[in-house]
Amino acid sequence: MTTIHAEEASLADSQFDQFLQEATALDPATGTALGRNRLYGLYTSWCFVSHGAPGPEDAFWAAMKQKGIRPGHTRLRMKGPAATDYILSTYPEMV
Repeated sequence: MTTIHAEEASLADSQFDQFLQEATALDPATGTALGRNRLYGLYTSWCFVSHGAPGPEDAFWAAMKQKGIRPGHTRLRMKGPAATDYILSTYPEMV
């Protein structure tokens, strides 16, 4: 891996860490878990409200796998402005 690619990977990794910190919370008591579509949708909403560009979907899933995030199995819940954006974008009849 060249230095440029290593720097890009590091930046992407920090973006995914920031996403998880700002848009999700671990909730072991919850009876549901974010599935694949909702987790990626939350990520794209987080990018939108953060004025950032989403990375490639395969890079997102590789990073989630590296962090031990398994859609539908990890007890994450949505939080913050990204959650609001995702819900309103997904369910516009709620507005």
